[in-house]
Amino acid sequence: MPTSLINGARLFWKLEGQKGNPLVLVHGSWGDHHGWDQIVPALSRTHRVLTYDRRGHSQSERLASQGSKREDAADLAALVQHLELAPAHFLGNSFGGSIVLQLATERPELFRSLQAHEPPLLALIQDSANPHDQAVARNIHERIRSVVELLDDGEMEAGARLFMETIAFGPGAWELLPNESRQTFIFNAPTWLDEGRDPEWRMLDLGQLASFLPPALLTQGDQSEPFFRLVLDALVRALPRMQRQTLLRAGHVPQASHPVEYVETVATFLRSASASATVLS
Repeated sequence: MPTSLINGARLFWKLEGQKGNPLVLVHGSWGDHHGWDQIVPALSRTHRVLTYDRRGHSQSERLASQGSKREDAADLAALVQHLELAPAHFLGNSFGGSIVLQLATERPELFRSLQAHEPPLLALIQDSANPHDQAVARNIHERIRSVVELLDDGEMEAGARLFMETIAFGPGAWELLPNESRQTFIFNAPTWLDEGRDPEWRMLDLGQLASFLPPALLTQGDQSEPFFRLVLDALVRALPRMQRQTLLRAGHVPQASHPVEYVETVATFLRSASASATVLS
């Protein structure tokens, strides 16, 4: 499979589909491009679909230097331009959603549309004037700190398990995951730890995002941790023109748990975004 040198790191990527506008899928923390495997075949019938491993994940290079959300956004921009895919539709899951939103504040001209599922931008609720939101933020930060302590002690499997069972999915989830997925999460645990040392990982400049004009959709699962809903509340309050949709019976990774329904959500939005672009042109 191809790799390219992007901003000093070799990134693995995969491009599928022969027709349609480019659609770039950005995975979250712990995982890699395989997290999209269940929805790429359907989406690649109508779009050229790019998946890749973000730096420090799986088949992409892991450098010793401190990483950052801005660096990931710069990698994304450079990879899309290197492959001559811009302007493209972008879809990010979890921290991948945070990266896509960060890129939207910096390089909006690269976008045809934006979709983000449950970006963990905790500063948006941590800085809230609402005491309930502040309490939720403190609670999730305590759970994150417990994971960090295990990883700092070299307990990569225990840390990955604690994250999956107390933040991402819920109690008992670890044993239900395929062994291949568990091994991927363990291998990528040091990169998650590195991401958490970036002081801006939980932040987003809503003032800069306010000038983003392409169609945008924020999604959440009704089975997900409540703090994701609060983050989306903050985003929509700042950017009321953004569409928002709740996915029934779904959680943090609908592309894996409910692929058929999620493909329909994504495809419906893409059709709407393309129609809007046609009208505007």
